[in-house]
Amino acid sequence: MNEIIYSFIEYFIGQVSNPWLKMGIDVFIILIQIAAVVVVALLHVAYATYFERKVMARMQVRIGPTEVGPIGLLQPFADGVKLFFKEDIIPANADKPIFYLAPVIFFASALTSLSVLPFFNNFAVANINVGLLFIFAMSSIGAYGIVMSGWSSDSKFAFLGGLRSASQVISYEIAMGLSLVGVMIMAGSLNLSEIVRAQHQYPTGMFAIPQFIGFFVFLIAALAETNRLPFDLPEAESELVAGYFTEYSGFRFAMFFLGEYTGMLIMSSVAALCFLGGWTIPQFITNALPFLSYVPGIVWFLLKVYLIMFFYYWVRSTFPRYRYDQLMGIGWKVLIPLALANIVLTAFVKILVKGL
Repeated sequence: MNEIIYSFIEYFIGQVSNPWLKMGIDVFIILIQIAAVVVVALLHVAYATYFERKVMARMQVRIGPTEVGPIGLLQPFADGVKLFFKEDIIPANADKPIFYLAPVIFFASALTSLSVLPFFNNFAVANINVGLLFIFAMSSIGAYGIVMSGWSSDSKFAFLGGLRSASQVISYEIAMGLSLVGVMIMAGSLNLSEIVRAQHQYPTGMFAIPQFIGFFVFLIAALAETNRLPFDLPEAESELVAGYFTEYSGFRFAMFFLGEYTGMLIMSSVAALCFLGGWTIPQFITNALPFLSYVPGIVWFLLKVYLIMFFYYWVRSTFPRYRYDQLMGIGWKVLIPLALANIVLTAFVKILVKGL
């Protein structure tokens, strides 16, 4: 991507030799990349809500949004305008600085995670060698925003939601991290681009087949990590009204909403990059159907991401909410032991293959 922009600049203004000008161009390119990623991500979030409502409506024999725009396509923008102009109500006894800061931390941590995701070959705002670890770090910081919102709201419902979120992070982030250790062992890297390239060289073209245990654990842990049904205990409507953001309204409520759906995009992207081959497709498929190699990598990546997103919607429409003790039991008694067993099995097979 950078090479294309440099070629374009050099075509019009000639060779760039001034180091200060070169540094300015580098900063400009990074700003363009950041703006492009943020705008596309926010558009995705807007229409992820629309497709969720449509998919769930079909599964429940309803119609879904139809009124605003053709077949309801402008409904996300109408919802955004409504939230932007709604009155911002703050509880009288709230800890106001923390109350203001909590949604910013939650939303900013989600947006920051987008910077290390390679949406196609050689395109990432920050192609760092510890990209996977960086995403886990940002996810943990996002949990602080939830806990802060619950503590500062002066509401029992919000406080209980914040405590539940903290417990979920401790439980399910461990399982999620362990589920990806097998991928790290097979790829030999924490760099997301290198993980995708390692999968392309692998006979199956993706790690989801040899790492089916890790893939299963990751999908279940991702539901809890993003507070989605059937693990949405921090915001359980039937128990806690809206959980940690019960007292939020207007634009601050929208920031929590955007952060949650951005988190779904990030988890779906990580699953696509680490288990489904990212922007590549298996070589045996392109050998059998050569014309598929001409399809842009971003198309394959988005198809895989939306497949995981559909899984989110399907699960929400199918399963009831778990009890809190069941949620903790699944994390500590099922997912973490499965992830540990997967690590041992992956390491054993890799040592055995090297020995042969």
